[in-house]
Amino acid sequence: MLTGTCHCGGAHWTLEGDPGRVTACNCTLCRRYGTLWAYDFENERITVSGSTSSYTRAGKDDPSLEILFCPTCAGVLAWRGMRVKSDGRRRMAVNLRLAEPEAVAHLPIDHFDGLDSFDDLPSDGRCVRDLWS
Repeated sequence: MLTGTCHCGGAHWTLEGDPGRVTACNCTLCRRYGTLWAYDFENERITVSGSTSSYTRAGKDDPSLEILFCPTCAGVLAWRGMRVKSDGRRRMAVNLRLAEPEAVAHLPIDHFDGLDSFDDLPSDGRCVRDLWS
C-alpha cells in the first residue's frame, strides 16, 4: 500500500496494490502542479481522507475532472472524474509526489501529451528517482 499526504497533514490518500507505471502529463494544469499520477477508481484501490477542496478548470462548460487539494496548505492530492461510469465507478488518480520518495522511486514514468495531441509519448526509460537526481 502506498500513502501520500499534503504538507500540513490535513489530507491524505492511499493506493492499494501495485500502482504500475506513473504518468507525467504536460497539460496546462499538470505541468503547473508538477504532479505524477497513479490511477484507479474512487473507493476501490484509491481512498482520499481528510478535508479537501476542489477546483474545476475555469472556462470549461462541462469539465471532465476536478482537482482535489488541501484547503489549508494547497497540496494537490488527486484528480477525480466528474462523470460516474455506467457501472457506478469513478476514475481517479493520486499525486505520487505526496508519497515518501523511497516508496515510489523505482516506479517507471510514462509521459502523456495532454497539451496538444492527447497521445501517450514514447518511454524514455526513466523512473521517479531519475527526476530527483
